[in-house]
Amino acid sequence: MGHVLNMITVKINQSQFEYDIHSLVKAFYPGEDVVVCVETDEDVLAKIEIFFEEDRIRMRMENGTVWENSLGEDRSRSAVRNVLKTLLYRMLSDRTGKQLPWGDLTGIRPTKIPMDLLDQGWSNPQIAKHMREKYFVSPDRCALAITIANRERALLEKVDYKNGYSLYVGIPFCPSICLYCSFSSSPLSLYKDRVDDYLGALFKEIEECAHLMDPLRLNTVYIGGGTPTTLTPPQMDALLTKLEECFPISSVSEFTVEAGRPDTITRDILEVLREHGIDRISINPQTMNQKTLDLIGRRHSVEQIVEAFHLARELGFSNINMDLIVGLPGEGPDEVEKTMDQLALLRPDSITVHSLALKRAARLNLMKDIYQDISFVNSQAVMNMTVRKCEEAGLFPYYLYRQKNMAGNFENVGYAAPGREGLYNVLIMEEVQNILALGAGASTKVLGDNGRIDRIENVKDISNYIERIDEMIARKRRIPEMMGGAAAKGHGGEKNG
Repeated sequence: MGHVLNMITVKINQSQFEYDIHSLVKAFYPGEDVVVCVETDEDVLAKIEIFFEEDRIRMRMENGTVWENSLGEDRSRSAVRNVLKTLLYRMLSDRTGKQLPWGDLTGIRPTKIPMDLLDQGWSNPQIAKHMREKYFVSPDRCALAITIANRERALLEKVDYKNGYSLYVGIPFCPSICLYCSFSSSPLSLYKDRVDDYLGALFKEIEECAHLMDPLRLNTVYIGGGTPTTLTPPQMDALLTKLEECFPISSVSEFTVEAGRPDTITRDILEVLREHGIDRISINPQTMNQKTLDLIGRRHSVEQIVEAFHLARELGFSNINMDLIVGLPGEGPDEVEKTMDQLALLRPDSITVHSLALKRAARLNLMKDIYQDISFVNSQAVMNMTVRKCEEAGLFPYYLYRQKNMAGNFENVGYAAPGREGLYNVLIMEEVQNILALGAGASTKVLGDNGRIDRIENVKDISNYIERIDEMIARKRRIPEMMGGAAAKGHGGEKNG
């Protein structure tokens, strides 16, 4: 469809499924603002109208075309939602001539479907047929989801995750804030005088919360951010020492620290990590094109990326991940291929390929008028090229997730050499394990007896976190009760360590 709209307004006669409607329409019209509003007395000029009726759903486009489908006998919320999405997808696909790689899937992890069906005994071909016919998922995306589901199952079989938990520790400081970033990060220059105050609050949270997951076994630890390596070597040493004092780190099967920005990676900070037995780190270039690095606000050079990687190898790090982003401003297939080729020369143990997602909090989205002349390119051909390049480097897909407003409606995929997969990534994406998360902006996930997942959020603002640390700790004191079952019964006694 060549016609460009300034805004797409979707009017519905009942307040339900707004998220799914917005996500699907936005996927077909990624360059447009999409507004979903409930029908009122006001005269709203709508591009799409959706009517929920007693026995059917009816849709009307601005050109007068009407689409409708019966609800059938099953009137459950999930059944109605599926009828809505199927009808809306077909209408938008017909109107635009587009087919989305993930079909009408919204609000669900793509691997959850094959994971559930594999548990029910379905074969891979049966699952692929089901995903194509019910959700309009493309054949190659079906294959990707099923491949990853099988690899995740094999990884999870090696760990008693149901009787374990993972620990996340957030360090919300970065040397500078990238244009695309919407994480809980703050520029170190603004908070350099408060880092010790932050660590003091974090240490208190560590001390008070370390025992809350008893008697579960600690499986993995992940220190993320922000950029944890913005800490000085003494600060990092103090953090790792505090974790070792309070948690049973010796039994952990995987301990990851995001080194992230190469401009924070020094011999001293890496030596501290190695002294504490940490072997898995992430060095994240995002791109190996200097022009793009300058544009997105990463104040380091391509040469620094290479130097940081070689330094880490020299110091004995044998499990290094590197992240890249496809769809960065001004980058097309040639630029992405250059990045992939340069990463292949370094031979990292895993690569995570992200499709750019413009979230509301990202400066690149907030200031999009300034960057309107810069292209954001992603395509099936580019994503296929990243798959091929990773496989040529001996790296294979093992986890996957999607976000709203992703370039090309694609996905984020982690590729790893056999035996170098990140277990924490699988555990947190599949939501099969309790995650104790500490630090500003951290989100704890608690799995209850009935399969429900409850979240306990820490405030994002650093000053608020420091000032309200007792409140953050108090929120977590209900964890044993929320977990229920054996965890609640076994809770009590001294802190770990």
